[in-house]
Formats: sequence, structure tokens, C-alpha cells
Amino acid sequence: MRHSLAVILVFALSACSVLDPLPNGDAPGAIKANSAEELYADAKAFLNEGEYNSALKRYEALQARYPYGRYAQQAMLEMAYTYYRQDEPEPAIATTDRFIKQFPNNPNLDYAYYLKGLASFNGEISALGRLGNQDMSERDPSMPQRSFEAFKELVTRYPNSRYAPDARLRMQYLVNMLAKHDLNIARYYHRRHAYVAAVNRAQNILQTYPNSPATRDALAIMVQCYDAMGMPQLRDDTQRILTQNGGPSVTLLSDQGEQPWWQIWK
Repeated sequence: MRHSLAVILVFALSACSVLDPLPNGDAPGAIKANSAEELYADAKAFLNEGEYNSALKRYEALQARYPYGRYAQQAMLEMAYTYYRQDEPEPAIATTDRFIKQFPNNPNLDYAYYLKGLASFNGEISALGRLGNQDMSERDPSMPQRSFEAFKELVTRYPNSRYAPDARLRMQYLVNMLAKHDLNIARYYHRRHAYVAAVNRAQNILQTYPNSPATRDALAIMVQCYDAMGMPQLRDDTQRILTQNGGPSVTLLSDQGEQPWWQIWK
């Protein structure tokens, strides 16, 4: 009994040491600032020190207490940046969307679009790192598409923005990756002998990503599919386009002495 009482006393004393107020009377982690300016300064200091959770609490408190003050808009934008630095893409994107909707005339709107694109872009990169550097083109393209659309909005609306050059570079990378994603799907359909679906996906690459390296492979798949479906005119026309663009002659099923599927089932 004495032993049990001693253990309980030790835990009680330990709990008191954690929960006791600080020497100045404040609870640990308490927000001491009162004015909007003080809250913003504290949040900014925590952000600069990499104390992201503490920074977020102060940004949230600032917006709750002073939603229409001169610091509210900047606080929301810096909240999005804090989420981004904390590797939380979804709340970062949601916060930038809210900022864009609520403050359409803010002079930092170009940065909001840039940050939204970065959050989507880096969110996908982080996911790949957790999955062992999986090829981005093999994953769900929704996040890269969101990133591309945000960067596109930036360079379209603010072509002279300081963030536009980097956004354009990232857009080119995303275009190539999204085209490769469609190419992987076209190849899958081709392997499954779903030739119409393969052609449709390859045509989408030509129409949506005409300047990507995947266009030659898309044309090659179309040549093979048209040959397999017994469409020599379309096959030869597509091969001609492929050759004009520096692509090789495609090895055809009919050249290997095999019957296309449309003849096998006659």
C-alpha cells in the first residue's frame, strides 16, 4: 500500500511540474499578445524560427480577434505559407483558395497563386518520397493538375510577376509528366488490345500536350493500333507525321506475319 501511494505521489508531482504556470504566471504556450500588431509580430517571429505550430496559433488568433484589421490579409497568406513549410499541402491550398476568394484585389494575389501551385507541386514530390521515388506519371494526376492550373493562372493574369519565370519552368515539367501519365495509359490499353481506347488516349496527348516529348511515342502507338485494326490509310498517314517529326518507322504486327485481331475473329 505504501509503495502504491508513493508511485501515485510521484506521478502527481510530475504532472504538477508540467502543468504549473511559468514564473511570470502564464501557462506554457500561452498567447500573451493582445493587439493585432503584437499577435502578428509574435507569429512572424515563430515562423522565422521554424516554430510552425506556435505561428499558426497566433495567426489564427489574429484572424479571430481582428478579422477586418490591416494584418488579417497578410496573416492568412502567411498561414498558407506556414502550412506549406510544414508539409501540409491540403490546408495550404485551402487557405490560399480562401485568400483568393476573399481578397481578389490584394496586391499579393500573384504570390497566392504561386504558393498554391507550390503546395500542390511539393505535396506530390513529398508523397513520392514516402513511396520510394515512384514515377509521378504512375500516380493519380489530380495534384499535378491542380499545381499546373495554379501556375497557369499566375502566368496568365500576372505575366510580369517575379514568380512567373519559376512558374513557367514548373509548368513545363508538369506538362511532360502529365503527358507521360497519359502515355502509360495508352500503352496499357495497347497491351490489352483495347486499340480504340489506346488511340483516343494517344490523340489526347497530341491535342493537350503537343510540345511534350511523349507525342512521338503517342504517334507510334497510334500507328500500331491502326495497323492492328486493319486501317492502312490512317496507319500510313500517322507514320508519315511521325517520320516528319523525326520519329522512327514503327514495327508493325502485320510485318511480323501475325494476323491482326480483326482477321482472327472472322
